[in-house]
Amino acid sequence: MPLKRLLGGFVQRTVASSQHAAANRGMGAGGALARRFCSSSATGKTSKIPHLPKKGRLLTGATLGLVIAGGAYVSTVDEATFCGWLFDATKLVNPFFALLDPEAAHRLAVSAAARGWVPREKRHDAPVLELEVWGRKFSNPVGLAAGFDKNAEAVEGLLALGFGFIEVGSVTPVPQEGNPKPRIFRLRQEGAIINRCGFNSEGIVAVAKRLGAQHGKRKLAETSSTAPPTNDDVKQGGKAGPGILGVNLGKNKESEDAASDYVQGVHTLSQYADYLVINVSSPNTPGLRTLQGRKQLKDLVKKIQAARDEMQWGEEGPPPLLVKIAPDLSKEDLEDIAAVAVALRLDGLIISNTTIQRPDAVMNDPLAKETGGLSGKPLFDLSNSILKEMYILTRGKIPLIGCGGISSGEDAYKKIRAGATLVQLYTAFAYGGPALIPQIKSELAGCLERDGFKSVIEAVGADHR
Repeated sequence: MPLKRLLGGFVQRTVASSQHAAANRGMGAGGALARRFCSSSATGKTSKIPHLPKKGRLLTGATLGLVIAGGAYVSTVDEATFCGWLFDATKLVNPFFALLDPEAAHRLAVSAAARGWVPREKRHDAPVLELEVWGRKFSNPVGLAAGFDKNAEAVEGLLALGFGFIEVGSVTPVPQEGNPKPRIFRLRQEGAIINRCGFNSEGIVAVAKRLGAQHGKRKLAETSSTAPPTNDDVKQGGKAGPGILGVNLGKNKESEDAASDYVQGVHTLSQYADYLVINVSSPNTPGLRTLQGRKQLKDLVKKIQAARDEMQWGEEGPPPLLVKIAPDLSKEDLEDIAAVAVALRLDGLIISNTTIQRPDAVMNDPLAKETGGLSGKPLFDLSNSILKEMYILTRGKIPLIGCGGISSGEDAYKKIRAGATLVQLYTAFAYGGPALIPQIKSELAGCLERDGFKSVIEAVGADHR
């Protein structure tokens, strides 16, 4: 039951009780005697009315007054303001998560989102943030990167936070535990995280069951909807609800046939995805990054595209296919990837994954020596330089998703100007919580309007013009 309705009901009941008491007092002394007589006759005893001390009466009266006044005030507050309060209130919980082990805090956050213990965004996004990509309409370009909800446990709750899209995974064909713990390390002062999780995954079967249930729920809602169908070629929302859902595919650590692993993921999960991602850039799976080589990547993408295209698809067609690349690539590596992407007509690239480099900003932190991929603020400049280079190499013909170090609307705007059509965050969300999402969207809208852009699309690649 919404808080406003609950408090409103409480106020109504309190007022009714007061009116009833006033009516009783209006009966006069005769009425009072009659009530006392009837009570005594029924029990054979004189009833005793408890007498509260003066302080107790004052405290009770003050508390009751505050509740009534609060209920009356909340009942007059518009939904947008109330929604803003709920998001701001999540900031109070952040210090508690900071006290927990990083992986325990992560599990708790996913569990809370899965159970709906997070605020739901009821406010509409600014029109300037709306855009169309791959024939889908995004309410805003701000997404959640893969790695947060690895097993698709909290899709509905995370989309409800106001993300334009979320990406689950990486998902491996066979369940695997990943690397030994501890494997996540906070570099709090630098706004960074080092992880060496190693594709810990419940596997494609478990993820398919969850996404299938979500997909069925969505279809049922569409069937029972009384809204008239639209003739718009651009589909509103995605397969998981109002937002767009991406599925990030990985390979098992012990697998000797990477292509077979990705093909299994395509066959099992693509029917539930608005887009698919081939993750060949995690630094925590031995040999994975070698798949970014020109020949290896070309062969891999061809096999995955063939597996996707051989499946039966309706009017919407198959989901777009993207590749996620590393930030630790040479100019020659980038040229090879761009050539493959253009030649095979890839639907997009995600730039970038975590880095094995340790920028100067983190060198004084003892945890910087830990093995694994670095994410967060120190990754921003490195990932942005790769993003700019790839936009030039692909001549702006392929949608790019900018990922790495975003912690503000200004950061997101810089990614877009550098060539990103969409952006993703993870580490900043882990530190800032749900309140960060409306903040980034509001700041991004302000940046676009400040510089005279009427849409996100107008600003994509603006630094190159």
